[in-house]
Amino acid sequence: MSEPQRLAKRVAAMVPCSRREAEQFIEGGWVRVDGKIVEEPQERVTDEQRVELDPGATAANLEPVTLLLHKPAGMTDSQAQQMLSPATRAPDDDSGVRTVKRHFAHLAALLPLPPQASGLVVFSQDGRIVRKLTEDALAIEQELIAQVTGAIAEGGLARLGHGLAYQGRPLPPIKVSWQNETRLRFALKGVSPHRVPWMCEQVGLRVASLKRIRIGRLPMAGLPEGRWRYLRAGERF
Repeated sequence: MSEPQRLAKRVAAMVPCSRREAEQFIEGGWVRVDGKIVEEPQERVTDEQRVELDPGATAANLEPVTLLLHKPAGMTDSQAQQMLSPATRAPDDDSGVRTVKRHFAHLAALLPLPPQASGLVVFSQDGRIVRKLTEDALAIEQELIAQVTGAIAEGGLARLGHGLAYQGRPLPPIKVSWQNETRLRFALKGVSPHRVPWMCEQVGLRVASLKRIRIGRLPMAGLPEGRWRYLRAGERF
């Protein structure tokens, strides 16, 4: 019996192709060992094991991806990131992207939400997206819905929009409006969502729940809680 060999070497001889192309086939989720997809080129296989290449397989570098998750309330972004798996992908994700293990590695959490808040959060491998949502964070509008209790102080809505100072610094103007008697809509630029509960307290309100429903031009839309989808080609923040 021969010694087990790296899966990439076996695929390269089987196709045939270069070792790098073999690694791309494997990392792309196109290779099965005894009927099971294996995505690690360094996996060792024996001659007795059946290695197959799926029909339509392509050897190409995997493009970096961006994942959009509807974070449940009560967890940090790091805890929410642990929810990302093929099993929690939204069933109606129409991005056309094939899910592979590498899509869940080296993800940067961007524009964090406070743990008590729910809503749209972004995780990305794409350096362009990471730079935009980091370097241009203050210029990107975020829309949030706050469920509030209590009675707002006289002139409180105007103060929320422009008139509060945090740690001695005036907060920039934002858009605030009532959706109904207990729900406030915030459209923030240059103000972190973490500040919203504090802002409401300054005008006599308490935030019972907070949800982010839009980042820039990207709405959360029908993404179910606890589910994620890929950022589609052509979508922009």
